[in-house]
Amino acid sequence: MAIVKKYKAEIVDITNGIDNIYTVTFAAVGASFKYLPGQFLHLALEEYDPSAGWPESRCFSMQSAPNEPLLKITFATKGNFTKRMSTELTKGKIIDLKLPYGELFQYEHSKNNVVFIAGGTGITPYLSAFTDESFQTYIKPRLYLGVRDMQYHIYQSELALAQQINPTLEIFIKNQNVDGILDIDAIFNDNGAGATYFVSGPQAMISAFKNKLQAKGVSEPNIRTDEWE
Repeated sequence: MAIVKKYKAEIVDITNGIDNIYTVTFAAVGASFKYLPGQFLHLALEEYDPSAGWPESRCFSMQSAPNEPLLKITFATKGNFTKRMSTELTKGKIIDLKLPYGELFQYEHSKNNVVFIAGGTGITPYLSAFTDESFQTYIKPRLYLGVRDMQYHIYQSELALAQQINPTLEIFIKNQNVDGILDIDAIFNDNGAGATYFVSGPQAMISAFKNKLQAKGVSEPNIRTDEWE
């Protein structure tokens, strides 16, 4: 199990290229970040006081590969905490992070016939794996990404890098406004019960897709979900 550490981090960049979606880039103040692909962190807005314990925080997937010097996350403003983040996180600010958490890719799984399903910002934990050199060990992986509209597809550079690392990666993008939502039945028909399915996105999507895959005969070890609750 990974050793969780507290880090001071400086915000070196924050972008809001579309609507309520923000991408934040951090530099470690002191010791370098240590984590594995697919893991996540806790971000606090109040300064950490050891005498008072860890403050209120939220979980966010690491989007950058572990060997990169900077750490990146993307979030959507959906509640009070993320709305505060959108106004309080500014370039140059020092905040507290706690990481790493999660074992999304650490359990042994076949690297052949692997399907990655993502809704919106649910793609971020995959990107930390896709842009890591270890991704080249996967054989013909497939990504199914659902976005509200094509302007919300802000991950082109990472996916281009992923296809450089592993040219066998197939990418299918579904524009909800034009094509409707991701269709788990169609995805299953394309890949079958023997595939390993990773599912990441809104909780309702994760639960519905997991239940449908199990009903279709996919074994529980072959369904990996990115869930924090």
